[in-house]
Amino acid sequence: MSQALQSLNVDVAALDWEPGSPWYGPGARFAGREVIEIKVLSDRRQDGGGVAYLLHFMPPPGKLIKVVAIARSDEHIVTLEGGRGTKSGEKLRIQGQYGLNPNGKPHSAMISTDTTALVIYTGERDEVLSTEVLDLAPEPAGP
Repeated sequence: MSQALQSLNVDVAALDWEPGSPWYGPGARFAGREVIEIKVLSDRRQDGGGVAYLLHFMPPPGKLIKVVAIARSDEHIVTLEGGRGTKSGEKLRIQGQYGLNPNGKPHSAMISTDTTALVIYTGERDEVLSTEVLDLAPEPAGP
């Protein structure tokens, strides 16, 4: 007999932020502190499902956090605060935007401002190839 499906309700505010370095590697630490934090909302991978979490990036002033990864299942991202940008800090994806990295897609993110996102994987989470804190690149000169 199959087990009955159960709903899950989580008080997100009551969850503690956890260090991101176990998921994103040693590059998720800078000057002795975590610059990426996670709140796991659900993890049903053992039951054939996916994983959902809040992801919080906290780049130091004048720096950006660069993550390079390969999607191991469809990855859905909703930016709740802040956003992604370029090497010089120019914003590309801002609060309220949605993105999808399909299974197998190599991708990267450059975050230069305090950013929180809801990340939902339909199965396994990304294979993180590298995480590093870099200096912001100078903005290109005008015409």
